[in-house]
Amino acid sequence: MLTLFQNRDYARLFAAQVVALVGTGLLTVALGLLAYDFAGDRAGLVLGTAYTIKMVAYVGLSPVAQVVVQRLPRKAVLIGADLIRAGVALCLPFVSDLWQVYGLIFVLQAASATFTPAYQAVLPDVLPEERDYTRALSLSRMAYDLENLTSPALAGLLLTVTSYHWLFLGTVVGFAASAFLVSVAVIPALRGTTAERTFRERLSRGLRIYLATPRLRGLLALNLAAAAVGAFVLVNTVVLVRGGYGAGETGLAIAMASFGAGSMAAALVLPRLLDHLPDRRVMMAGARGLIMVALVIGAMIWLDGLPAWGVFLLVWAVIGFLYSSILTSSGRLLRRSAHAEDRPAIFAAQFALSHACWLLTYPLAGWAGQAMGMGPALMLLAGVGTLGLALAARLWPVGLPEAPEHEHPDLPEDHPHLRAHGGRRHAHAFVIDDEHHVWPTHG
Repeated sequence: MLTLFQNRDYARLFAAQVVALVGTGLLTVALGLLAYDFAGDRAGLVLGTAYTIKMVAYVGLSPVAQVVVQRLPRKAVLIGADLIRAGVALCLPFVSDLWQVYGLIFVLQAASATFTPAYQAVLPDVLPEERDYTRALSLSRMAYDLENLTSPALAGLLLTVTSYHWLFLGTVVGFAASAFLVSVAVIPALRGTTAERTFRERLSRGLRIYLATPRLRGLLALNLAAAAVGAFVLVNTVVLVRGGYGAGETGLAIAMASFGAGSMAAALVLPRLLDHLPDRRVMMAGARGLIMVALVIGAMIWLDGLPAWGVFLLVWAVIGFLYSSILTSSGRLLRRSAHAEDRPAIFAAQFALSHACWLLTYPLAGWAGQAMGMGPALMLLAGVGTLGLALAARLWPVGLPEAPEHEHPDLPEDHPHLRAHGGRRHAHAFVIDDEHHVWPTHG
């Protein structure tokens, strides 16, 4: 993986992602403390509202934002989104009412809904070789997991010497540094053109390609499976650790670190595994394992109570490993399923649809844990995951071929089709319908 950093542009973009993630982690801690200042014991309600706003912005605005900025230079879009996020973080320490907090959070998440899909769509052009891109996806997964481990620790260290308001300044520095690193990277211009398409067509194009492609319909179903069990972990681990084991904040940190360590282990193993096995086999195996473990541990908690602390941590690490094995390959599937000019649209569709799964499972995990108890709640979420797995098996048949390379010897050199796809010999992204007819997704 370290050989990827010989590509200076990728190294700068990865560094931009890391510093932005650290800034986001500091913001999460600072926002919780700000909510407590405003609402006291009702801070959870404030944070719940803020995170709901986040998900609504992700689901509703990502495709629209992608269309609005589609004709702008990609580097300018990334830098602009970072600077908007930095500006919002700079304003948050000075708010005087909750509606201001909610409004600023909406603006910040709208900028993130613009930045993240655009950033993800850039990477396949910076790393055109699939082997390199696969390793970049694993590094990205590890960056997210490391941020979950290190940002709270860094925030805690800073809070020993300063007030939480200064954490917002750390967030500003993170987003500003991300903007600078993007500015010094060379980002390839978007190939192809969308100028002749109407706004309505551009708005729906990513979603239409996504839902017309069997492997991506399967990916959406697997996103539901991962989100179902993942939501239980993220929402109810604090209840299990604090209420069930009677552990303190350190115990919660250890539990979440176990989940993150399992996820990072998968990110390290998967690149070599995916060199030899197809994505579908790895992702479906991960989903089956995730659901099986969730059902077993849910039944154990329901019937016998919580397992020993060491067993619990091991189970959370296994869940993290299986969860990551489902999600790490998603970028490879998206890359294969659209031409370069359509990648921003299809990454935006994935961003919106995957977060729609979380928008469903987050409140379900919270309600079920409160109303049914932890064991039955985990089994219910595993049932939702089973539904996702069954849909994935139905929607993503075994043995779909890759996009075939082909030639057009009968077309003149200046034909628009050849200009759009880079020469006589090229590969089309395509879908296969229920009658196994092959349909190119371009045009």
